Amino acid sequence: MERFSDDDLRELLEALHDKYNRPEFIPDDPIAVPHRYTGRADREIAGFFSATIAWGNRKAIVRSGHRMMHFMDDAPADFVRNASERELALLSSYVHRTFNGQDLRDFVLALRRMEECHGGIGNFFEERYEATHDMPAVLADFRRAFFAGDHAPRCEKHLSAIEKGAACKRLCMYLRWMVRRDDRGVDFGMWRRIPMSALYLPLDLHVGNMGRALGLLARRQNDWRAVEEITAALRRFDAADPVRYDFSLFGAGIDNYLKV
Repeated sequence: MERFSDDDLRELLEALHDKYNRPEFIPDDPIAVPHRYTGRADREIAGFFSATIAWGNRKAIVRSGHRMMHFMDDAPADFVRNASERELALLSSYVHRTFNGQDLRDFVLALRRMEECHGGIGNFFEERYEATHDMPAVLADFRRAFFAGDHAPRCEKHLSAIEKGAACKRLCMYLRWMVRRDDRGVDFGMWRRIPMSALYLPLDLHVGNMGRALGLLARRQNDWRAVEEITAALRRFDAADPVRYDFSLFGAGIDNYLKV
């Protein structure tokens, strides 16, 4: 693929953003799971779980996310706060790829501790960001706080460690959902104390390849340094809201801009 000029790339990114950042995008995307709810706590918790299992086939992720909500009586915030030992035991039969019922139980209890100690996951992120104005530090703080209580060590693999250089794709995607706000109706924009300019692009294999093809990323590894590089490149086109181009890179893949 020939390298785009900045003007051509801006035009492409904007056109794809406008095409895909719309309500029709929701049903087949993991964000469909938190869109079932209207309350802040339900959306935060449903969104966190949907993002946690967001790897592999998108339709399978959405199905698994909805099934997970059914395990929580379709009331995720109430379940996290109040589920009894008997109700927690019923989670044992849940599975999505390598995320199993024991992982789900440990994550429910970790979110319960976040609620009790920090006033909820959203309040934790907002307060930590206001204290540091450093999103990578916030991601590291969140992981430490999340796993502060008793849990099986195996579940730790389902929450990426930025201090180990991970791209933290699922956490960055979750933050996009919770922080970004516009009039399109896809992202929720509930966490108003974090500016959109502080977000980082959710980077996976597909988005990394697309970013390289479009001249937005030179680094070969899909790690945190690559996340910083491609987000900085996107800030050239919109410093206040660079992660809105997540829609564009997704759309470029759907529209086959990356020739195989």
